[in-house]
Amino acid sequence: MKVILSLLATALCLAYASSLWAAEGPKKKNWTAPAEKIRAQALADEIMSKHPELISVTFHGVPPGLDKVYTMFAGSFPDRIRNPDDPDDVDVITKGITVVDPRWHRANDPVKKFVMMMPLRDAASENVGLLVLAYKSPSPVAKTETDFFVAASALRDELKQRIPSYVDLFKPAR
Repeated sequence: MKVILSLLATALCLAYASSLWAAEGPKKKNWTAPAEKIRAQALADEIMSKHPELISVTFHGVPPGLDKVYTMFAGSFPDRIRNPDDPDDVDVITKGITVVDPRWHRANDPVKKFVMMMPLRDAASENVGLLVLAYKSPSPVAKTETDFFVAASALRDELKQRIPSYVDLFKPAR
């Protein structure tokens, strides 16, 4: 119970910091995506088609060849691809933490959701980036924070088998 409360407190602090960051105005793009669809985008599209309980899925990290340029590089919101990551995104990537965010009392969220931010892993179980899963709430797959954590972990761990390496996520989709 203490761990869950600690995770919740962390999530609330990070959510607040994220809202302050978002209040600064529109974000400038910080990366030039390849012209062709990359494997990470194909995986995001596939996840969305197979998981109707999700509102969105996004992949974040530092594109190959860059240094400390944290960005969303694939996901179900194409207009957000190439946006700089928020501080909480970078924390998940650099520290390997998981954020369980029930989105309580969010007046600006048009749709009720439950957000899981967790390290993206490759087939060797190395943390290589960030996977964000936004679930519909109420959800057919989860009722409690623990349920959402278990569902998101299962999806992430199934996905890692399809990621030979981080660089493979940026290769052209087949």
